[in-house]
Amino acid sequence: MKINNLLSYDIDYGLLDNMKDESILRKYNIIPISNDILYLVIATSDISIDIKELNSMFNQPIKLIEVDHKQLEFEWKYLSFKRVLYSLALNSINDKNRSKENSYILEFLEELFKFSIENSVSDIHIEVLKESVILRFRIDGVLNQFFRFSDTLYPIISSSVKYLSSLDISQKRLPLNGRFTRSIFNNTIDFRLSTLPTIYGESIVIRVLDNKNIQNSLEDIEFEAKTLNCIYKTLKLTSGMILVTGPTGSGKTTTLYSMLNYLNNKERKIITVEDPVEYKLEGVIQVNINNEIELDYKTILKNILRQDPDILMIGEIRDKESLQIAMQASLTGHLVIATLHTNNAIETITRLLDLEAPSYLISTTIKMILSQRLLRILCNDCKEFDKDTKTYKKIGCVKCNLTGYQNRKVVTEILEFDDKVKHMISNDISVLEILEYIKQNGFKTLNENGLLMVENGLTTLGEYYSKI
Repeated sequence: MKINNLLSYDIDYGLLDNMKDESILRKYNIIPISNDILYLVIATSDISIDIKELNSMFNQPIKLIEVDHKQLEFEWKYLSFKRVLYSLALNSINDKNRSKENSYILEFLEELFKFSIENSVSDIHIEVLKESVILRFRIDGVLNQFFRFSDTLYPIISSSVKYLSSLDISQKRLPLNGRFTRSIFNNTIDFRLSTLPTIYGESIVIRVLDNKNIQNSLEDIEFEAKTLNCIYKTLKLTSGMILVTGPTGSGKTTTLYSMLNYLNNKERKIITVEDPVEYKLEGVIQVNINNEIELDYKTILKNILRQDPDILMIGEIRDKESLQIAMQASLTGHLVIATLHTNNAIETITRLLDLEAPSYLISTTIKMILSQRLLRILCNDCKEFDKDTKTYKKIGCVKCNLTGYQNRKVVTEILEFDDKVKHMISNDISVLEILEYIKQNGFKTLNENGLLMVENGLTTLGEYYSKI
């Protein structure tokens, strides 16, 4: 029998309404999927099951499809949640007295939001296909499909999330962006909405902006002791630039906000320039980029020093003019913290030169470059040691949602600009020679620190190669 993908089926959870004991599902390794005219379709990981017993149990003919047992375990783990969603989805479609303020679809969304907070979901993806709408959650940087339903649910969800975001609910032909706030578990949570027209409707993504992510101290991020000491030492400076680099999804924002939390007090004026402002910081002046009215990085940075700041945080340096203004600010008694999209610390020097920053200015203004990645950590419940590679490999279990990983850990390299490094940069010494010098003085690259995590059994070679 062919092994089928359970995620490709719209499961009718209403078939379980009359089932008093869900343990029967585990006993027989089954999950009912749908009820057509002739058969009750049931997924199982054990095709040797007594089908006559199932016929008698459900009082109708049974058609079996074989699926992987781990997918069944995944279904059972979230069965209560999915049954609630299914019931609310059906009621939403059949609700003839639906109102914008009080309806089944709002209850449906509330369940999604609660689940997201409980399970550290960073993004909720709602995607409409030819005949279905699927819900996927990004956890630890990876998307997992959790729910699939008829596409008749899509327009109701679309209208509701746009209503929450104060957007035009009838607009489906253009991308839309908005945000809204909900009280979840007595905490105020911000959500950012993005919609994109597709051939079947819209792709809807809701970013979950849980404020607990920005309340971390630098110690909470679990930097290595040497890295943490260097960060603290550099943050005590009153001028200069600190650059945090890495690709999207490498944890730069968390690091930046943790630095601001450390620096934030009533004696300093801190101004941030962000695109967009994701988290609100008490006591910090935050400026949101708005390109529609030409309020871009360059415009803000040209005027920002008139606000008499002590510390500037720039969400991203994108062009030579922004870089020039930031460097000038760091020369005139301001501490500037910014991000740059580069792969590593040494490459950042090359990128700064590409943006036409004079080498003497780089050596004068830059105090530290922190380059980082987030690597998924192996699930301790299912990881196995591979004798061939002498490393641990991922397996996947219910606890880790079949991914083989649980949580993420930051891996970094940090380049501190000592007098020798400054001299080499100002004299246009090649970055290879600079790299050779700093390695002789204890510098550990991202590659080396990532491999150390593999050797220590924290992550896999596959995860290492995919991120570094």
